[in-house]
Amino acid sequence: MLYLNSQNIPELAGLTFAQRMAVIRKAADNLPVPTKITLNIIKLLVLVPLFLLIARADGWAIAGYALLLVVVYPLITRPVTFALCRKDFARLRAQLYPES
Repeated sequence: MLYLNSQNIPELAGLTFAQRMAVIRKAADNLPVPTKITLNIIKLLVLVPLFLLIARADGWAIAGYALLLVVVYPLITRPVTFALCRKDFARLRAQLYPES
């Protein structure tokens, strides 16, 4: 299942925002290199076309495309990042926050 928000991830339930972000960051840092490369390619596939649209736009269209970038980028990359890192969340939570 894809999660748009870290609050909805069962393995991270009960943690504060800062604690959830620490677990997610640690899990992302522990991803194997091929997975990190795949994730970065996905991010580039989102960013490059939108930046090209911004570069070719005139007037108010620039603001529209910039707003589209701000909305679309996290909507695509966050769920993918959560999905790729999810297998490590429980282990890292126990390691980083044993009292929780």
